[in-house]
Amino acid sequence: MKQLLKIFAWIVGVIILFVLGFVSFVFLKWDQKYDAPYPEIRASSDSTMIARGKYLVYGPAHCAGCHNPPERALEVENGIDLPLIGGGEFDFDPGIIRSRNLTPDMETGIGKLTDGEVARVMRNSIGHDGRPIFPLMPFQNMSDYDVASIISFLRSQKPVNNFIEPTEYNFLGKAILALGLIKPEGPEMTPPKKVDIEVSEVYGKYLANSVANCVGCHSPRDLMTGEFTGPKFSGGLEFEEVPGAKFITPNLTPDPETGILASWTEDTFVERIKAGRIYEYSPMPWGSFSQMDEVDLRAIYRYLMSLDPVSNKIELTDHMKEVKKSE
Repeated sequence: MKQLLKIFAWIVGVIILFVLGFVSFVFLKWDQKYDAPYPEIRASSDSTMIARGKYLVYGPAHCAGCHNPPERALEVENGIDLPLIGGGEFDFDPGIIRSRNLTPDMETGIGKLTDGEVARVMRNSIGHDGRPIFPLMPFQNMSDYDVASIISFLRSQKPVNNFIEPTEYNFLGKAILALGLIKPEGPEMTPPKKVDIEVSEVYGKYLANSVANCVGCHSPRDLMTGEFTGPKFSGGLEFEEVPGAKFITPNLTPDPETGILASWTEDTFVERIKAGRIYEYSPMPWGSFSQMDEVDLRAIYRYLMSLDPVSNKIELTDHMKEVKKSE
């Protein structure tokens, strides 16, 4: 009996030492810094580039929806071009991620940052202080021209002094960071200098993957790390914006039985996006996407219809069923 107690005590002691060691490792390692070269991208005062940047920010890149506080959501939804003062909150399992003030304010915005520092956030998900940025912005492969256009527009805004509390990671989030499960990711290949704006699968692929982030929401993913866990564009990612309002993103591949777009014409797709929100609390940034021009929307449709079909039936959630009943 004494021998068993000794063995039990030894096992408990080992477990306690392991837990203490892991906790110490997390608190020592979670705030590690990263580095990457600064992209050779410079802002411009050219009106064409600023206009392109503004279109991307308020349209397909939907920056305005994330870089504004929740109380401004309705104004963003209605297409009002609000300054990007930050304050959006994303409550995930790893913690609360807060969006930054992107106006050129010298104290609380990007006024003191170089163009290279801002570009590195977009390209490599590394903050100016070396911290890793949670993978919510899919701009790693955005063209040099479009990155420069966005920065040019951000520089042209009126500075707004608006301090934002830092992102807060809980112990789970810190453990994920310490283990390197959330770490900066750079471009998959050398990003293009510029992409031709035309109704083509090539331009549609660029928008859906590198600008509008259709792939990020309409694909199975681990929301703790951002990793893809299934076929891209096959849907199945769950969101619950408010208690009881759960959404599951639909399958965008042209599967004839389970793909939501399989029976849609190109005109139907354009009309649906332009119509804006139908489901209350839908996580899709309808206000921004409804402002996209037809060239972009038709290009995205053609790209989605060129994908390999994936059979993945997505059932309507109870909230979505209730909304349909009330229509």
